[in-house]
Amino acid sequence: EDFERLLAWAKERPRPITLRLIKGAYWDYETVMAGQRGWPVPVFEDKAETDATFEVIARRMLENEAHVHCAFGTHNIRSIAACIAQAEDLGLTPKHYEFQMLYGMAEPIKRALIEMGYRVRDYCPIGQTLPGMSYLVRRLLENTSNEGFLRSAFAEGVDADVLLRDPNEIKPDRKLPAVKLPFANEPHTDFSIAANRDRMRAALEQVRPRLGGRVPLLIGGKEVWAESEIASLNPARPSEIVGRVTCATRADADRAVEQALEAFPKWSRADAEARARKLERAAELLRRDRFQLAALEVFETGKNWIESDADVAEAIDFCQFYAQEMRRIARREYIVPGETSLQHYVARGVAVIIAPWNFPLAILCGMSAAALAAGNCVIMKPAEQSAVCGSRLAQIFHEAGIPPGAVQFLPGKGEDVGAHLVAHPQVAVIAFTGSREVGLKIYETAGRTVAGQAQLKKVICEMGGKNAAIVDADADLDEAVPEIVYSAFGYQGQKCSALSRLILLESNYERVLERVIEATRSLQAGSPEKPGTAIGPVIDAEARQRILRYIEIGKDEGKLVFQGEPRDGEGYFVPATIFADVRPEARIAQEEIFGPVLAVIRGRDLDEAMAIANGTQYGLTAGFFSRSPANIARAAAELEAGNVYINRSITGALVARHPFGGFKMSGGGTKAGGRDYLQNFLFPRVVTENRLRRGFADLPSAKPGNGPGE
Repeated sequence: EDFERLLAWAKERPRPITLRLIKGAYWDYETVMAGQRGWPVPVFEDKAETDATFEVIARRMLENEAHVHCAFGTHNIRSIAACIAQAEDLGLTPKHYEFQMLYGMAEPIKRALIEMGYRVRDYCPIGQTLPGMSYLVRRLLENTSNEGFLRSAFAEGVDADVLLRDPNEIKPDRKLPAVKLPFANEPHTDFSIAANRDRMRAALEQVRPRLGGRVPLLIGGKEVWAESEIASLNPARPSEIVGRVTCATRADADRAVEQALEAFPKWSRADAEARARKLERAAELLRRDRFQLAALEVFETGKNWIESDADVAEAIDFCQFYAQEMRRIARREYIVPGETSLQHYVARGVAVIIAPWNFPLAILCGMSAAALAAGNCVIMKPAEQSAVCGSRLAQIFHEAGIPPGAVQFLPGKGEDVGAHLVAHPQVAVIAFTGSREVGLKIYETAGRTVAGQAQLKKVICEMGGKNAAIVDADADLDEAVPEIVYSAFGYQGQKCSALSRLILLESNYERVLERVIEATRSLQAGSPEKPGTAIGPVIDAEARQRILRYIEIGKDEGKLVFQGEPRDGEGYFVPATIFADVRPEARIAQEEIFGPVLAVIRGRDLDEAMAIANGTQYGLTAGFFSRSPANIARAAAELEAGNVYINRSITGALVARHPFGGFKMSGGGTKAGGRDYLQNFLFPRVVTENRLRRGFADLPSAKPGNGPGE
């Protein structure tokens, strides 16, 4: 299809174009990444299929020699012979096409072709040494692979009849091994596929006419309306109201707690399997509405297509994973003669879920799903800026069959209704993700015991970060730079995991900085409704003003080396901004900005770089780019962060694969999406029974999975 599209274009031109036909150069990368993403493998899984397709396209090129200068890049004698035979069949001479081969490789084949009168172009990379060596190593690995022609012909002496077989007659015998994962994440949508882009465009068109409606509270399954409302605005177009959300009062909060307490006995004592099935049903509903939910996020939070879709996928993962985990930990038995001990878990009670706007479904869903799987009743308090997304999640939970009193939706002002719920004596759990300032206040309030309080409150807090990445002297910049730019400016830097401090060694400082600047310059800014947008708006006017104030501070604390083009007109847009030569103790290197601002810091050597990276009060994410096994091991051991990423983006944690959460002033050490997260919402309980009756022990038979190690 790609060739036919190029051919159609070439036929419209007044002169021919040159086409170079080669075989897949990145097979390992493409197959591995497809496996990681849960996508279909986009390339042939069997070498013979690749060889056969090469011959088909070679003939189509030769048939259209008037429009295409034919260049065949291959060291495979069968492929070369097929090109020659097809050219002769079409009446073409050796002057109508050429072969291209790598300098220093397959020299006997080149000499034979030249002696036979065929045109051969010998090519080699030119330029910098390290990229050139990387290219040559990749070529060597490909051409000496187990299925490569050169290895078979020159190293293994495979019989000529075997080497020259028609690839169409070779039965495929190689398929990628199936990898059994403990948990299968929901694949993100591949927007390179036209059908997926069409579905997203259709969803945006379907959702827009429904914007602006009123959104009620949900208390005990009933809609509650009030005159006081919060207008949720489209940050890319603030004149567009996404929804008018009812603002809860303290009296509403008290009623919600009463309803939760009333529902708690039945929901908490329901079989863990029954609760798990309802969460899995919620995952099915999220999957059903995936594109519409992603479109709503585009409008309400300014996330681009990729980020919005990933947020919905993560919400699906949380429902599925916590259902799976609750089944795993539901009960354990320890059996000895004459006695059995059952350890199981009981829910804590009413859980207040206070969620941020930057992951409007995933974080709200994750904290709520964990509490529900454990048998708690939840009161969902979303951020004001993303309450319309939150209301859709509450509706999905109810549609999945979770009792009305077990899930209640209570949007409102954080300093009013949120603070009231945190202090309420009958609230047992507060799960919070947000700013350090608010998180510390929650810890302080929850630590005070008040009249009517029957248990110590459990606080699960994640409070952001000031995340650093170090680029080692030998790092592969072709891989590092795109990951750095995405980590810093993905979703406008509005992720708690976002990169805000880039630490470069003296030896590579200028070279890395230049490449990061140019890569950032290529980012497309604009409306998140457009599929190519990388940089959209920040969440609201207050955030925009705060970030702009930090940019002014940065002009005094560092050197402004890059700033994107400002956008005129509507929308809370802040350009991507990079400051160089920033001191480690500067405000823009110590305080969380939560916007598209990157501080670049110089370290004399790796010792100083490590000290700088660890020199903040936060400890959420950190990154390290290097090709040195010793330095990688050191970074893995020394970087003070809950999630340390090596040679990849420091954002984009996946449920189960990358349990997420930090320590120091980034949180209490809990790991969302991890195997121990549910236990934060539970009390462990042990029931021990003496089974000895008048000298007779009624000993139950031991079953697999009931031993002390399970």
